[in-house]
This record gives sequence, C-alpha cells and structure tokens, in this order.
Amino acid sequence: MHNYQLLTASGLHFNDAHEALVHIGETLVQAGICRESYPAALRAREAAYPTGIALDGHCIAIPHCDASHALRPALYLIRPRQPVPFAQADDDIQIGAELIIALVVTHPQEQLNLLRTLFGLLQQPDVIDSLLTVPEAALATCLRQRLLAPAT
Repeated sequence: MHNYQLLTASGLHFNDAHEALVHIGETLVQAGICRESYPAALRAREAAYPTGIALDGHCIAIPHCDASHALRPALYLIRPRQPVPFAQADDDIQIGAELIIALVVTHPQEQLNLLRTLFGLLQQPDVIDSLLTVPEAALATCLRQRLLAPAT
C-alpha cells in the first residue's frame, strides 16, 4: 500500500456529506487520480451504501466507489472544521464525521484489504487522536506512518 498518493486538507467547511463528496470528487479528478465518472459514482455509492462509522469516542466516514473510476491509487484525508453529517453505515441515523478518508483503488481486492486495514487501525483511539491533533503540515506524514506503514 506504499504506492498510494496521499492528499490531505484541514479546516474545510461542509454543510453535509453531499458537499464533502462533491469536493472530494472534483479534487481527485483535477489531480488526475480519478476519471470524470468518479464524482457521480462516489455520490451514488454513498447514497446506496453509507460510509459513516461511529467508533469509540469518534466518528469517521470512508467514502469510496468502484475501482473502475480510478486512474491511480490514493487516499484523501480531510479534517473538516466541524463534524460533517454522514449517514451511518449500519443504521438510519446521521453521525458527525470528524475525519473523512476517501479511498481510491485501482483493483477491487485492494479496496477490501484497505478497508479492513483502515477499520482495524481506526478502532485504536490513539490513531484517530493523532490524526485529529497533529499539525496540518505533518498530517500526510502521520497518515503514512499510522495507516500505510503497518500494511507495507
């Protein structure tokens, strides 16, 4: 997983998950990471299968869609200015995502492996705490060390 391009952003404001997904889609297409079909596929996937996850003391969202919309693998971590309402994956309620980690994979099996790795690591409160508190300039390094290094 060491070949993933990392993008990070902090302090962005989104009124809801739709605004966050539009931003993610536009950013990843403009960066040449995803095909033009990606933004619509990302929004459709989120509508059908929400990605909000309530963990011990924190909430996150891990939006993603089919690998056919990707040009190269990437992770886009966003620390929004305030929690963003996302539908919870296994319930009909809204949660406030403090971290949004968009996954872009080029092979379907990679997506399942990365989701498992992320979910396992994000269940450790110190991992989320470090991603929430590290200075913005160190966010990409923290993400690589905390999430990608253990899987390489």
